[in-house]
Amino acid sequence: MKNFKEYLEDITTFVFDVDGVLTDGTIVITTDGQMLRNMNLKDGYAIKTAIEKGYNVCIISGGTNEGVRERLRGLGVTDIYLGAHHKIEVLDEYFDIYDIKPEHVLYMGDDLPDLPPMKMIGLPTCPQDAVPEIKEIAKYISHKNGGQGCVRDVIEQVMKVQGKWNSSFNAKYD
Repeated sequence: MKNFKEYLEDITTFVFDVDGVLTDGTIVITTDGQMLRNMNLKDGYAIKTAIEKGYNVCIISGGTNEGVRERLRGLGVTDIYLGAHHKIEVLDEYFDIYDIKPEHVLYMGDDLPDLPPMKMIGLPTCPQDAVPEIKEIAKYISHKNGGQGCVRDVIEQVMKVQGKWNSSFNAKYD
C-alpha cells in the first residue's frame, strides 16, 4: 500500500460532504425554522485557492440548505449537489461529465452515507471526529475536526506536494 503522501501527487479533484466536514455537524434552529450552520473561513480560502489553481471541487450533501449553496458558489464552486441521498450515483455522474478517474479523487466524508463513495475513490479522507466506520476506511484522518479546518488541511497538503500552494499569492505580493 502507498504512503498517504504518495497519493497526493495524483489528486486532481476534491469531493466534500457538507455537514460534519465543512461544518461541525451542528445545526442551530431559529424560532422561524431556519437551520443555521457555521463554516470555517480557512476552509473557504483553501477551496477558492484550489479552484483558482485548476482543481475540480465538488460538493455532495444530503442536506438541502440553499444558504450552503450560496456560500459555496461565492467561493467559485460550480458542482454542488444538495439533497443527494445516494451519493455514489451523483459521484458516478460527476465522473462521467468531467471524465475523472476515481484514483485522482480525494473525498472527505464523516458519516455512514459517505461510506459507499469513499470506497470507490483513490484517497478517502475524514475529519478527526468522523464515525468509526469512516475512520476504518480512510487513508488519512485529519488532525482537525469537521468545520474546524479539516478541508484546508487536505487541500493544503495536496497543493504543497504538487508545488501549487500559495505560489500565486507570493507572486502577487512580493
